[in-house]
Amino acid sequence: MIMELFNLNKKKADFIKIKVEKLVDWNESNGDGCVVSDKITKEGFKVGYMYREKPEEGRPDSGWRFLAGNEDEEYMNDSNNHHIFAVNTICNYDKDIIPYIKAKIGSVYIRVDGNSFGIDDGSKPIFLDRQIDNLRLKEFVCILDLEYLCVSTRNRR
Repeated sequence: MIMELFNLNKKKADFIKIKVEKLVDWNESNGDGCVVSDKITKEGFKVGYMYREKPEEGRPDSGWRFLAGNEDEEYMNDSNNHHIFAVNTICNYDKDIIPYIKAKIGSVYIRVDGNSFGIDDGSKPIFLDRQIDNLRLKEFVCILDLEYLCVSTRNRR
């Protein structure tokens, strides 16, 4: 499954472009690959739900799986909605995950507020959030839409 997703990743070019800096040293023997929802890398959500399972043997797999937290079953069942990235790359998409990436296999976390996570015990909802640059872009587009609406309304009189 990991290599299938990796090959699909090569074909996709519509990921949110970010500057990738070296934020973490990943030196675990099995590799630094992680499965990531397109909600994060294409739609601009921050990581809302993350868990670490036993890595696939013989694959560059860290065991980490990163989701926004609002993916439904249909979305999750479509492998085109998930891609393989290096752990460091996803840390660049969402720096809030950095303190947790060395957690042991079996760890499960949810975002509990704008910039922190808690252990998922099923008692709290996932706090959904978007990457700030995308929020600014969306706000700018809304402002432009409002200005256009005001200009259009004035021109009708």
